[in-house]
Amino acid sequence: MTARTRPVGAITRGTTAPNRLRRVDRWLLGTHEQLLWRAPTGALAVDLGYGAYPVTTVEWAERLWTRRPDLAVLGLEIDPARVAAGEAYRRPGLEFRLGGFELPVPRDPILLRAFNVLRQYGEDAVAEVWAGLCGRLAPGGLLLEGTCSENGRIAVWAGLDREGPRTLSFAARLGSLESPAIFAQRLPKALIHRNVPGEPVHAFLRDWERVWAACAPLGAFGARQRWIGAARMLAADWPVLDRENRWRLGELTVRWEALRPGG
Repeated sequence: MTARTRPVGAITRGTTAPNRLRRVDRWLLGTHEQLLWRAPTGALAVDLGYGAYPVTTVEWAERLWTRRPDLAVLGLEIDPARVAAGEAYRRPGLEFRLGGFELPVPRDPILLRAFNVLRQYGEDAVAEVWAGLCGRLAPGGLLLEGTCSENGRIAVWAGLDREGPRTLSFAARLGSLESPAIFAQRLPKALIHRNVPGEPVHAFLRDWERVWAACAPLGAFGARQRWIGAARMLAADWPVLDRENRWRLGELTVRWEALRPGG
């Protein structure tokens, strides 16, 4: 058999900006701290498809190192020019390599982040990509796959382990949020075309919009109180996994099983 010499995948637009992934990074550090503490010395974190220049990979490394300074962080890009641009940011514990979904990495990662990568693919490609990436996770590892707005104020991502998807998380800058309906535009590829009547994710967003409207009077006390009130009402009918300490940050996480396509 001939060894593969080309990365697997297609080159993305490469759109990126400082702090674009700050919400998913904050959620990771706040909700999976035990995963970081239990990771073996020198465990690997891989940022797959970091874009035109690696600012978000550098930021991720710096944030992860506040918990585990020994983590090795590796940025992968399918575009050789982007890998070359990353060399200026290389430092001990942080490097950049050519690669795609085949994950040409020295060992299985404990963390794998793939943001705004699958958005350009067809829905039918998601299951295979997820299975391949999850199969490469180290025991206890976590894959974060999702999308966000260009300024990072709106983000939605799935959390997956070696067995597949487990959670779906939503995050927003509450001061500029008009309605949770905006999340429909940022659903991961596995769900974005499923926001139609009869699908669970459509029912969930519909219910969220309903309780958001019901909590409009709480807006007099600030956007945070309205978000918390809506989250509390939503949790009465849906398997919301987090509580007020995360809601206050403009986050909400739901069990994947309740929202899976065709569920």
